[in-house]
Amino acid sequence: MAHYLPPAIMSLFQPRPPIPFKEPVEKRKMYPYSGVAAFVKNLKEYNHPPPEKKETPIERRKKRVAKKKDRHEKRVASQSGRWNPNHPDNINMTKDGFKTLFVGRLSFEITEGDLKQEFEYYGPVVKAHLVTDKDGKSRGYGFVEFEHSRDLKEAYKDADGRKVNKRRILVDVERGRTVKGWKPRRLGGGLGGTRKGGKDVNQRFSGREPPAYGERGGRGGGGGGRS
Repeated sequence: MAHYLPPAIMSLFQPRPPIPFKEPVEKRKMYPYSGVAAFVKNLKEYNHPPPEKKETPIERRKKRVAKKKDRHEKRVASQSGRWNPNHPDNINMTKDGFKTLFVGRLSFEITEGDLKQEFEYYGPVVKAHLVTDKDGKSRGYGFVEFEHSRDLKEAYKDADGRKVNKRRILVDVERGRTVKGWKPRRLGGGLGGTRKGGKDVNQRFSGREPPAYGERGGRGGGGGGRS
C-alpha cells in the first residue's frame, strides 16, 4: 500500500544519509595549574599609579545645580541694582503709588480698557496699565490707579479673588513705591505662594487669603455678586 502514497509523503519515510566519519580531535597538552605565590614578589615591586577619582552622577548633578544657582544669584544681583520703580523714564508709571492697585493672574486676552471698565465699579479710575513683554503680549498682571483712596480700599477688600474673564484675580496694593526695600518675585521678593515648591507647600487657592467658604466655593467672585 505504501507505493500508492504520493512522493511528498514517501520522502518522509526515507532513511537519512549515513553520518560522515570525522577524525577524533587531538587534545592539547594543558599547562599544569599553579598558585599565585610565585607572583607575589612582582606585585610588591610594581609601582601602582594613584587611583583616578571620577565624578558620580550625583556629584555632577550637584555641580550643575550649584552653577545654575550661582548664575541666578548673579543675574538677580545685577537686575536688583538696576531696578527702580520710581525711575522718571518709566512712562507707564501711575502718578500716585498710594492710590494704585496691583492686579495679578489676569487673563491674557484682557485689554487695558477691559481692566479699567472692570474696576470703575468701585470708583473713578485715572489709569489702567497692563504690563507686556517685548512683543506686546500681556504678562498677566497690571496696575489700576484710582482717583480717591477710599475707592482703592474698597477694591482692595472686595475685588480679591473675584472672576474676571473666567479667571480669579489677585488684588494687592502697589508695594514697589509704598513699601521700603520691596522687591518683585523675579528679584527674590514677592508675596506669592503658588510656586514655592511641591504640592504640599504651594498655595492652592486664588487671592491673598483662603476662601471664606472652602476652596471650591470661594467668595462667589466678589464685587457685590458680579463675576
